[in-house]
Amino acid sequence: MVKIRSIEVEPAIINSSCAWSSDRDQLQALYDCTYTGAVTTRTATIGGFDENDTHQVAFVNDEAHLTTINSYGYSPHPLSTYLGVITDILSSEKTSLVPERLTSKPFIISITASDAPTLREMVASIQSTLRYTPDDTASPWAHRIAIELNTSCPNISGAPPPAYTPSAPPLVDLLAVLKEEFKKDTSLTIGLKLPPYVYQSQFHDILKVIAGLSFVVDGATVNPIAFFTCTNTLGNTLLFTSQTATPSSGSKYALPVPLGGLAGHPLHPLALGNVHTFSTLLQSAAFSDLKDIVIIGVGGVTDISGVQRMRATGAQVVGAASLFGKYGPEAFQRLIDESI
Repeated sequence: MVKIRSIEVEPAIINSSCAWSSDRDQLQALYDCTYTGAVTTRTATIGGFDENDTHQVAFVNDEAHLTTINSYGYSPHPLSTYLGVITDILSSEKTSLVPERLTSKPFIISITASDAPTLREMVASIQSTLRYTPDDTASPWAHRIAIELNTSCPNISGAPPPAYTPSAPPLVDLLAVLKEEFKKDTSLTIGLKLPPYVYQSQFHDILKVIAGLSFVVDGATVNPIAFFTCTNTLGNTLLFTSQTATPSSGSKYALPVPLGGLAGHPLHPLALGNVHTFSTLLQSAAFSDLKDIVIIGVGGVTDISGVQRMRATGAQVVGAASLFGKYGPEAFQRLIDESI
């Protein structure tokens, strides 16, 4: 079991935010799966993302090495839809087929916003809907709700991933909101979904900004950020239709845009490098105030060996998306049971 501030993840295997965790049926299946220790929603905006036919995913035609490329943005469903779905699932869990030992399974609500007022409104909605009752007391679900701010989607036109420029707006403004909300409720579990970094100063730059959020409570230094999900897809990548499992689509490229985010097998070494670097830096004297941040390792995890590599480089929880997209909830059994 891995404790991330107020939530507990057991087993330490989860889905990462992705297109296959979009709707109620998908989230229910993830919740009912005995091989997931938490359920992560697809990244929601306050009003829903305008998804269309240009937003697609393609699987590479290689059974030995699972590779995907996608042009997805955020979820077409607004945050309010996810709050309603989670409320419904948690309210009905006593009558579900989920074994008793799973009734503490948490939800990680992935969200994003382009400005501080919108993010503040979104966090307030999560707090008032799921974590607190109308009389402002903690709800029975308070310890089962975490927030992940997605700072890393590479597929949004005109909006580069804010975590690549951490000391500038919009990220500094968004982080200020998270600090403000955490000061109101220091049990709030907040994390960041980060992009793949490729050189050393990028890691130092983001950690310096996060370290600047720390403050003292009752003589102890605390930081609003409880976990990193790293890493997201690698943007500006391109595959040809002839490389995919559907080569007869009539298009030259795998995606209609044609650039997208690369995931799966080719991303794995870079994801491992990101997890290793963050893990090392978080345990260093330079960032001692951040030593309790938990790393959720994501990127090209397609089998038990991938899980073991993630853990060996410092990930305490391991996530998967492409494998989930291919096999459904059975994917997570493949990450635990060597016989699959």
